Amino acid sequence: MSESQIDRIVELPGRGPVWVRDIPGPGPGSPTLLLLHGLGATARLNWGPSFRPLSRHFRVVALDHRGHGRGLATHRFRLADCADDAVHAAEALGVERLVAVGYSMGGPIASLAWSRHRERVAGLVLCATSRHFASRGAAVAARWMVPWAALGARLVPGIAHRRLLERMLARIEHPELREKVTREFAGHRPATVIQAAGAVGGFSSHDWIGSVDVPTAVVVTTRDTLVPPSRQRKLAASIPGASLYEVSADHDACVAHADRFVPTLVEACLDVAKRAGL
Repeated sequence: MSESQIDRIVELPGRGPVWVRDIPGPGPGSPTLLLLHGLGATARLNWGPSFRPLSRHFRVVALDHRGHGRGLATHRFRLADCADDAVHAAEALGVERLVAVGYSMGGPIASLAWSRHRERVAGLVLCATSRHFASRGAAVAARWMVPWAALGARLVPGIAHRRLLERMLARIEHPELREKVTREFAGHRPATVIQAAGAVGGFSSHDWIGSVDVPTAVVVTTRDTLVPPSRQRKLAASIPGASLYEVSADHDACVAHADRFVPTLVEACLDVAKRAGL
C-alpha cells in the first residue's frame, strides 16, 4: 500500500489542517486504533514499526500533534487540545468508536481523550507513561521557565530547532535512521515543542484517573530510564480492571526494541478491543 493511499490532510473546523495516516484494517468492520505519539516525536517516528502489524487486526489512525512534524501550525500547546484534535480527526474520517493508544506524552493525551469524549473512546492502551512525569517542585519551576524558553525559541527558531534535533540524534548511530529523524523534524515548531515539554511536566491525573471506566491495558517498559517503571505500574494499579503488560526495554522501546515492543502492543490492543466489544 502506497503512502498516497493512506496519508491525507484532514481539515479540523476552527483549528486548521492536520496530516493523518489512515490505514484500513483487514475488513470494513475492523475496530479502530487512534495512535498518539510521544513528546518531540511524530506519528511515523513513534509508531513506524507498529503500523503494519496493528493493521492486520485494526484500522489504524495516527496524526502528528500540534507543533510536531505535520501537526497543526500553532504556538499554543495544551494536552487537552491535542486530545480534541485527535478525536475530531477520527470523527472527520467517520470513526464512531475507537481505542486510544498513547505512548509517553501520548498517554495523558489518550486519557484526556477518554475524559473529554467518552462517547467516542471505548478503550485505552497506555504505553511507557504515568500519572505524572515530574516532581511538584519541577512542575512549578517549569511553569515559570517554559514561557521564557518558548519566547526565545520564537525569536531564534533556527537555533532552537537545531538544538532540539541534536538532542534527538545524540543516541542514534544508524545513518538511515538519523536521516529519517532529520526529515521528520523539519516540521517541528521549537516554541510549541517547548510548551509541550512544560505541559507534560505539569500534568497529573492522580485526582481522576481512577474513574476510567473503559477496558484499559498498560504496557510497562521495565528498563525505562525516563519514566520510572514503578510509576508506570502505579498507573495500572490506579485504573480499575487494567491489564498489565511488560516489555524489557528502555523508553525508546517502540523503535529501538520494536521486536519486543510491537508484539506486546498488538496483544494489549487485541485484549482491550475484545473487552470493549469492538
